[in-house]
Amino acid sequence: MKSTRVISDPEILGGTPVFAGTRVPVRILFEHLEAGDPLEVFLVDFPSVSRELAVQVLEDAKSHLEDDAHTA
Repeated sequence: MKSTRVISDPEILGGTPVFAGTRVPVRILFEHLEAGDPLEVFLVDFPSVSRELAVQVLEDAKSHLEDDAHTA
């Protein structure tokens, strides 16, 4: 999944994938959602990530999963 919304740069958190323009690891969004937190909680905790960016990253992940799905 190649995206300009997520970057991985060795100079930023050792290459951990982060939301573009931030130092917020993308995995933190998924950890919040896995814990049952609504998106709003993540956005309050990490105000440098816009709602639009978070939703776009989730949509990118969904699209990537759908592209890899095989029909039965």
